[in-house]
Amino acid sequence: MADSAVLNPSVAPNPATTSATTAGHGSGDSAISPDDAPLLSVRHLKKSYGTHEVLKDVSFDVKRGQVLVLLGPSGSGKSTLIRCLNGLETIQGGEIVFKGQAVPANNERAWRKLRTEIGMVFQSYDLFPNLTVAKNIELGPTKVQKRPKAEVDEQMDRLLADVQLSEYKNAYPRELSGGQKQRIAIVRALAMNPELMLFDEVTASLDPEMVREVLELMLRLAKRHMTMIVVTHEMEFARRVADTVMFLENGVILERQSGNEFFTHPQTDRARNFLESMAPVGAEPQD
Repeated sequence: MADSAVLNPSVAPNPATTSATTAGHGSGDSAISPDDAPLLSVRHLKKSYGTHEVLKDVSFDVKRGQVLVLLGPSGSGKSTLIRCLNGLETIQGGEIVFKGQAVPANNERAWRKLRTEIGMVFQSYDLFPNLTVAKNIELGPTKVQKRPKAEVDEQMDRLLADVQLSEYKNAYPRELSGGQKQRIAIVRALAMNPELMLFDEVTASLDPEMVREVLELMLRLAKRHMTMIVVTHEMEFARRVADTVMFLENGVILERQSGNEFFTHPQTDRARNFLESMAPVGAEPQD
């Protein structure tokens, strides 16, 4: 296994997360001290499009090293919520607190700064087609963070080697498969040294055989204690990676449990029905 400092870009181990080593992910035991302040807090968040309420009084915390998985049917507000957490959607009420500091509501200048600490990967890759892989990765760290190119290139080489894509450094996005593009998009986000990573249905547009390589990369990030919020419909992956699952419907958190408890003992009929609907054909329904 490669050094954890490669895929988790922080140079020094975080004392708040190193104690989680023996717990693993998907067990529901994050081994993070409850006394530690959350990395992210969301309080009474409200989001509307006109008169349509998409998020209704949503509140939760995410601690360092934790993996939070958002599940729910289409239209439940999952993707809207995760976009609010990166300032890509305006909010109509509530508060987002990152590292103990409240983010000024709908303040684009504040969010531009925070996006260097909160990375996000979309299902559509969003690589610049006219730039090589290397230039796509270098752009944010050198232009936004003003870091020396030599430092960025050294980090980029480590990251590309760790995801086995070093040979594509000078390739253009059109020369890559969908899975390769998505892994490059993740590397690009990691090159900014984020403290929180957001993943919005990153495998939704991939061919089935390409899904595995992306999910395996995300699992490795989780095992290395990258703080992550993940929207996915990949249930087996969610079971393996989640410390906590939040189940949403119609903009409301219906259920919040440890990953293990949610998948083995869902508390609500709606969550139980959802899990049954997502089970492989022929699978036995839960008791």
